[in-house]
Amino acid sequence: MAKTSKEKLKNPFVCQGYVSPDYFCDRITETDELIANLQNGRNTVLMSPRRIGKTGLIKNVFYKLASTEKNAICIYLDIFATKNQHDFVQMLGSAIAQEILSREQQAVKHLMEFFGSCRPVFSADPLTGMPTISISIEPSQSTMTLKTIFDYLSQSKKQIYIAIDEFQQIASYPESGTEALLRSYIQFAPNVHFIFSGSKQHLMARIFQSPERPFYQSTVSMGLQPLHEEIYHEFALKFFKAKKGNISKEAFNDIYTRCYGITRNVQLILNRLYETEKNVESKEQVTEAFAHIVNRNSIQYEELTAFLSDNQFSLLKAIAKEGRVSSPQSNAFIKRHDLPSTSSIRTALDMLTDKGLVSYENGTYLVHDCFMEIWLKRLW
Repeated sequence: MAKTSKEKLKNPFVCQGYVSPDYFCDRITETDELIANLQNGRNTVLMSPRRIGKTGLIKNVFYKLASTEKNAICIYLDIFATKNQHDFVQMLGSAIAQEILSREQQAVKHLMEFFGSCRPVFSADPLTGMPTISISIEPSQSTMTLKTIFDYLSQSKKQIYIAIDEFQQIASYPESGTEALLRSYIQFAPNVHFIFSGSKQHLMARIFQSPERPFYQSTVSMGLQPLHEEIYHEFALKFFKAKKGNISKEAFNDIYTRCYGITRNVQLILNRLYETEKNVESKEQVTEAFAHIVNRNSIQYEELTAFLSDNQFSLLKAIAKEGRVSSPQSNAFIKRHDLPSTSSIRTALDMLTDKGLVSYENGTYLVHDCFMEIWLKRLW
C-alpha cells in the first residue's frame, strides 16, 4: 500500500483518499475488529452503502497494520471498473507488483521471473512522478496467471493482507467459474488474508450467504453504519477550535441531518465551511455551503440524468421531493406525483438502485447524493 503523508493539511476535512489517523474520525471498534479478523485468519466481508467510509476504514486498518507489522504487505484494489476475469487478474497482479516496487525495486525482477509470461509495463505517476509498474497478460492466460499469483503469495514468508473493494463486480463477469477459482486458491494460502468490500449489499449477500455459491460460510461479516453524530461533531469541533473558531451542535446537526449521516457528503460541507468560516453558528451558513456544492455540480447532474428514461427521471424527482419514501410503488405515492403504472415504477426503481442514484436504507428509499436531491427539488 502506498505510503501516507504525515504533512499537516491546510484543510483537515479530507474529501478524497486517506491521509492518517489524525484526519480519520472514530471507527475505533470497527478498526480493531477488522485487524483482529485479519491477524487471526478470518477473511471479512465488509458491506455498507456507498460513501459511508468503507475505503477510509480499510486504509486506516492497513495504516495500523503497517505500523505494527513491519514486514506485512497490505494491498488494496477497487475492481469496480473490471469487466471480466482477465481484467481482475491483471489488476490484482499489477497491485501486487506495485506494492513490491514501492518496497524494494530489486525484488520486482524476482516477481517478474516468477510470473513468467506476464509483461511488466514501467511508467511514472503523472502527478507524483514516482515509478509505477503494471503487468499485461493475454486473456487466455488469466486462469494460469491467477494460480501463479497465489503460488507467489503463498511462498512468501510475510503476512499479506488484501482488500478487494466493490467485490460484487465479480458476479457480473462472463466467466461463470471465477468465484470458485478464486475461492479454491484462497483456502490454500494461509498467510494471505482478505477483506471483501462491497456497496451493493444484495449482490454481496448472494455471493457470501447463498449455500450454492463457492464463498458460502468462508468469511465473517461486518456492516458499516454512519458515524455517531455526537462523536463526529467532537471530531469537527477539534479542528475549528484549533484555528480559534467553533462549529455549534445545532449547525452540525443541520449538516448531519441534511446529509443523512453519509460521511463523504458531511466531509464536503465541513471542508467548505472550514475554508470560508471561522465560527459556524447558523443554518444560513450551512445552507450557503450546500448551495455552493449543488451549483458546482449542477452540470454533472444534468449530464447524469440526461441518460435516464422519462419514468426513471420522474421517479427520481418524486423521491427527492419527499426525502425518504417507504412505498414508492403504492397507489398513493404514484397518484401524488402523477407517475405511471406500478410495474413501470418497479422497473424504474430497480434501474435507479442499480445505478446507485437511489439507496434503500432502514426501510426507505432516498436519493443517495443529498446534493443531487437538492438540485432535483429545484426542478419542480
